[in-house]
Amino acid sequence: MFGWRGKIGLIVPSSNTTMEMELHSYLPEGVSLHTARMPLKNVNEEELTKMSSYAIDAAKLLADAEVEIIAFGCTSGSFIGGKDFEKELEMKIEEEVNIETFTTSTAVLEALNILDVHSLMVVTPYIEEINQKEKEFLEANGFEVLDIRGLGIESNTEIGKLEPYVAYRLAKATYIEEADGIFISCTNFRTFEIIEKLEEDLGIPVVTSNQATLWMALRELDIKEKLPLGKLLREY
Repeated sequence: MFGWRGKIGLIVPSSNTTMEMELHSYLPEGVSLHTARMPLKNVNEEELTKMSSYAIDAAKLLADAEVEIIAFGCTSGSFIGGKDFEKELEMKIEEEVNIETFTTSTAVLEALNILDVHSLMVVTPYIEEINQKEKEFLEANGFEVLDIRGLGIESNTEIGKLEPYVAYRLAKATYIEEADGIFISCTNFRTFEIIEKLEEDLGIPVVTSNQATLWMALRELDIKEKLPLGKLLREY
């Protein structure tokens, strides 16, 4: 049986081409991943807000597969409503399907806290209006955002075409010594290949959307396997 150690349910935007591939590439033996999708083509406030209304229907489909945990796999889609929006989204899904649920934004907040990151740099593929929403969300949750830089890309399929070195080079260009850590945002932004090298080169913890989501899903399933995806999955 697939998923004999645990079955993860994943909800992603319909245009996301990265998250499933990255998570599949590092799933421990015996853990399975099952996906449902919500309609989204462009990463802007209007489409993200509308997309979240499809989350419950997607969760109901995952419940048919008897998944043990559900991850809402969209960073911007879970912070777009401001502080506590991610908690409200989790609660609505859990009430409908009675399966423990978390969002990528929740996973990122917990990852930053466990790594003792207080002042951070943020790197994104987003347009400026989404960057501003993310900055406000992080600051409302007690973090100091020293700098946030985006690539100004609205089309989600274009974000999915970016090579990992794009995130690496943007992160290095953003680096300042006062930072406790760096967060690379967006579940469609490819990062797994560069996390370890970036931590080595900058000397600070690196958190990415997909890395944090995988970490939290495994933690909630009580799977303690260590993975070479930065300090977060090597030590916690």
